Amino acid sequence: MELPVGDLLASALADIGVTHAFGVISIHNMPLLDAIARQGRIRFVPARGEAGAMNMADAHARVTRGLGVCITSTGTAAGNAAGSQVEALTAGSSVLHITTQIDRPFMDRDRAAIHDVPRQPDMLKAVSKAYLRVWEAEAAVDTLLAAARAALTAPSGPVSLEIPVDVQRMKLRLRAAPARLGLAVPAPDAALLDALAGMLLRAERPMLWLGGGARGAAAAATALVERGMAAVTSTNGRAVVAEGHPRSLGAFNMTAEAQALYQHADFMLVVGSRLRGNETRNNAMRLPAVLAQVDAEPSQAGRNYPVDLFIPGDARLVLEGLLARLPQELPTDAGFLGAVAEARSRGEAALRQALGPYAMVADALNQRVQAGRHPWVRDVTIANSTFGNRYVRLAAPHLGVHALGGGIGQGIAMGIGAALAGAGKAVTLLGDGGAQLMLGELATAVEAAAPVVFVLMNDRGYGVIRNIQDAQYGGRHVYANLLTPDFGLICQAVGLPHQRIARATDFVAALDGALATKGPCMIEVDMIAIGPFAESFAGPPAGAAGSVR
Repeated sequence: MELPVGDLLASALADIGVTHAFGVISIHNMPLLDAIARQGRIRFVPARGEAGAMNMADAHARVTRGLGVCITSTGTAAGNAAGSQVEALTAGSSVLHITTQIDRPFMDRDRAAIHDVPRQPDMLKAVSKAYLRVWEAEAAVDTLLAAARAALTAPSGPVSLEIPVDVQRMKLRLRAAPARLGLAVPAPDAALLDALAGMLLRAERPMLWLGGGARGAAAAATALVERGMAAVTSTNGRAVVAEGHPRSLGAFNMTAEAQALYQHADFMLVVGSRLRGNETRNNAMRLPAVLAQVDAEPSQAGRNYPVDLFIPGDARLVLEGLLARLPQELPTDAGFLGAVAEARSRGEAALRQALGPYAMVADALNQRVQAGRHPWVRDVTIANSTFGNRYVRLAAPHLGVHALGGGIGQGIAMGIGAALAGAGKAVTLLGDGGAQLMLGELATAVEAAAPVVFVLMNDRGYGVIRNIQDAQYGGRHVYANLLTPDFGLICQAVGLPHQRIARATDFVAALDGALATKGPCMIEVDMIAIGPFAESFAGPPAGAAGSVR
């Protein structure tokens, strides 16, 4: 039996466990998308733009801990997705970007064929962990599997796959067996594990720094903390150890109390973290004198801080191997461990005081998000930079989704992708400035009946930029005060339930009602009516890097 390659590819995606794909239909990807629709094994979500589709696939991959799939067309369409793919690359998200090409006789010849972009491969390579192209129909399915395998293999990341439209139409014999990925994870070096165990056993005040690469190692990391280690996390490593654990600082990693703990510690094991600049004051923050590092990418050894030992490998396997070499209780200074809970408590209290009237907003979100095990999705906005990234606790590491690369405007689409992951109703924190970049995706949320609550913090402009301008530029608010639309009217236009909150005391009831509502809805928090934070947030701490829009 012969079938079009598009049909074989659609079947292969379903065979390897893909349940959702996000994208925009085009003449160049129609053979594949028509097959997906006819087969009915994968739900395709039509986004309003390729940038949104990529963010949806990214968030879906993070929450499902599987493969996110974004399907675009060639040329400008693939380019539209590139900016969002940078975020997936920064976060190491396992996304398969299936894009297309014109008919093979005209590819790479710069003959001005419709939708032809001669240097499209160069663009895709720049924003991908790997890039592959299908040249021959007979290799299409196996190349697809290779691309998926590369996206899922640590260090994970987005992989771009070009499939020319004429290849999608060609007919081939049906494969004899369902597609399989066969992922293999190599065991860590035993001698290096022995050396790591020796370093830890010699320490009296040991710490773990857990990043996003440790998300799959929660049980082992928690066991190490229970045996006598203190923990701290990056923003992307939150909840690898339960956020309420008395020996974890969580993501309160740059407070004065955290710095004091680092200086008192005599050993730190960094697992799956790049020690990013905006969480280490561009590496000026002083960490313990003895450092060991675990990362799936060997080239990361000592990249930001010199290390005494580096182990390349999967975080879970390394930590499990370490546990097997340790006693049930480490000889840790009890006073050092006891200081962790106090340091976190002080950090939380100081943050809450700085929020002013928004403390009750943060409290409500903290209580509902963790208790309800909701995916917690955040765009880059003042509310997230203050309380979203650290105060609102996650129930599990995969339930945290944020714009790790610091780019604004990705929250609406990420919220949709997270909401369709089957992990419960997503709660998505937005700013009014960033939300304007992807207003069209609100229609996608309604059409897809995505279970998501959009919490829109509206200060009518780029509030953090205005704060920086007040602090550093004589109060000259240039380019930061935006024409802000009436979000209530926009929601009405697409059939999205909307509620505006002008008093912080009304937020709890609004959130409870939104969580009980089927499908998507928006709570707009009128920050002009409520008033400012108690302390003005004017960007990252001095010396730290990152977007402050």
